[in-house]
Amino acid sequence: MSMNKSKSKRIYLASPHMCGEEEKYIKAAFDTNWIAPIGPNVDGFENDIANFVGVKATVALSSGTDAIHLALKWLNVGQGDRVFCSSLTFSGSCNPILYQGAIPVFIDCDMESFNMSPIALKKAFQVSEKMGQLPKAVIVVNLYGQSADMDPIMDICEYYNVPIVEDAAESLGATYKGRYSGTFGKFGIYSFNGNKIITTSGGGMLVSNNEDAIKKARFWATQSKDPARHYQHSEIGYNYRMSNVLAGIGRGQLTVLNTRIQQKKKIYEFYKEKFMDIKDIEMMNVASYGEPNYWLSVITLKKGSRIKPMDIMLALENENIESRPVWKPMHLQPVFSKYDFFSENQDKDENQEKNHDKGVLSNSEDIFNRGVCLPSDTKMTRADMNRIVKIIKNFWINKNVYNEVASTK
Repeated sequence: MSMNKSKSKRIYLASPHMCGEEEKYIKAAFDTNWIAPIGPNVDGFENDIANFVGVKATVALSSGTDAIHLALKWLNVGQGDRVFCSSLTFSGSCNPILYQGAIPVFIDCDMESFNMSPIALKKAFQVSEKMGQLPKAVIVVNLYGQSADMDPIMDICEYYNVPIVEDAAESLGATYKGRYSGTFGKFGIYSFNGNKIITTSGGGMLVSNNEDAIKKARFWATQSKDPARHYQHSEIGYNYRMSNVLAGIGRGQLTVLNTRIQQKKKIYEFYKEKFMDIKDIEMMNVASYGEPNYWLSVITLKKGSRIKPMDIMLALENENIESRPVWKPMHLQPVFSKYDFFSENQDKDENQEKNHDKGVLSNSEDIFNRGVCLPSDTKMTRADMNRIVKIIKNFWINKNVYNEVASTK
């Protein structure tokens, strides 16, 4: 079963996929000497994204995390404020809460979409209201390219008059009831990191229908330079603006976004078809309310399966194939373990108690324990995908492998 990694083709989880259109925008930046974090490509990329998703204003930044930070700053999140955030996510979703001196409160996911649970969110609001500490904002994450169920989430937040920041870092091009993800909250954010569905190498975008807010965010992101002949600063600023060169990459990449979504969908459907005969394997559900961008294809192993996620990841790694666990929930991270967490499975009156301490598994932890992110690189060939499937199915088809692995448990 083993293979020399140096001789086998490397298959990545999700790597940049250039289309060729990027070169003309990059060349224009060099030809005109617009290399700094301003210029026609930056302006053009902002306009391109605004037109694509249908928002009034955008600002191109150096990361999606920066975008969340500026959104929280504009919402006046400060020292001691509470901010609700999805637990099943990457730390970039919640680190900016700490940048502002605020307190994160983590919310469990549902099992339909792996995104924020309206049930858990409502419990968190009810407890916070009793404490007299309603959150200043709610950060809703659209995981692995699929939108959260926004209608009930927005209803809850509107009832308590708390704004939403929609972390659509992974879901550019995905829709919820026909509308693009990232356009539902007071702010939306996108990421163009190297592994995203389109990339600028590194970068992000803050979007909103509040043009004044985006204008202010642009000011902060450009070191808060006052309109004076000399360098003058009346507010703290940040060096957050995207380079004109990288924005050129983004402009070219955006021309093939719909193509990449279709390619990602085919990868997901390929895995789904090939694993249909393996009862232990379940594909991440596609929620009925929208169309994801299928950024990563995720499987979960049924409870009680003798094969575990690590068995699959190690087998793939042995063949020079990259895969990853599902995001480890934020409430389980050492740096965030002291903060409150609300599970879909806990009683609404239980505050500041972790379900996993009481033997009650949260949805987020359950998915983390049973999930694997499979290679979803749009440059994969059919042979590559067949190779991946063969390695995984071998655990069940080859009884010797299955029994050998199971006997070590």
